[in-house]
Amino acid sequence: MEITVTGRHITVPDRFRRHIEEKLTKIPQLEPRVSRCEVVLAHEPNPRQAKASERVEITCYARRTVIRAEACADDEYGALDLAMTRLLERLRRQHDKRRVHRGHRQPISVAEATADLPTHELNGSSDAQEAASLPEHIAKVGGDEDCPVQLREKVHSTHPMSVDEALSQMELVGHDFYLYQDADTGNPSVVYRRRGWSYGVIHLDVESDLAASTPHGATPATVARSGPAAVPGRAAAKAESA
Repeated sequence: MEITVTGRHITVPDRFRRHIEEKLTKIPQLEPRVSRCEVVLAHEPNPRQAKASERVEITCYARRTVIRAEACADDEYGALDLAMTRLLERLRRQHDKRRVHRGHRQPISVAEATADLPTHELNGSSDAQEAASLPEHIAKVGGDEDCPVQLREKVHSTHPMSVDEALSQMELVGHDFYLYQDADTGNPSVVYRRRGWSYGVIHLDVESDLAASTPHGATPATVARSGPAAVPGRAAAKAESA
């Protein structure tokens, strides 16, 4: 596993660099597919944030999957421990997802292995296939009978809207993000809260057969706002709530 340690405007001591490498040896035990791991260290010079002056960001790349965790503390060792705890917890969740493999390496499922065993009727029902069927949310994530994943789905009605209207809707519902369809481009988009009156918007460029040459990925764009009046509907919402 390739490990890269970077200091953001700081110098990383060799001793702490070796300590990081020792900590990261636990990652392949939970996710052997991780091929690269990046660690970024940063220091906050503001004395008012002394309790969170050291920041550690850990990003793991496992094929097409990216697992990331970050933490802050008053010293770099404490921040590293917190970030590793969060990262290992996410890796455990990823590891606990019992994925159903496909192709010639597909293992025998429990239903196939027990198909020839004698069955007994319970409460007058002999439908063994119904008893072995998976819940819909487990089937969607590719799990089996022992999968601990819980998937909640929510569908809401909406209409194409501008960025300003999406920001207003986000403020009204009190969320930190809001999913909508952009009225100008027709692409699925999401606005999200950053810090203070700063917001961000991400547009999803969906590839199709007719636009195969379209570049991959969507670039986040930051929308800076100043004051409550910059978000339409916010003042009205406060007036109604008052």
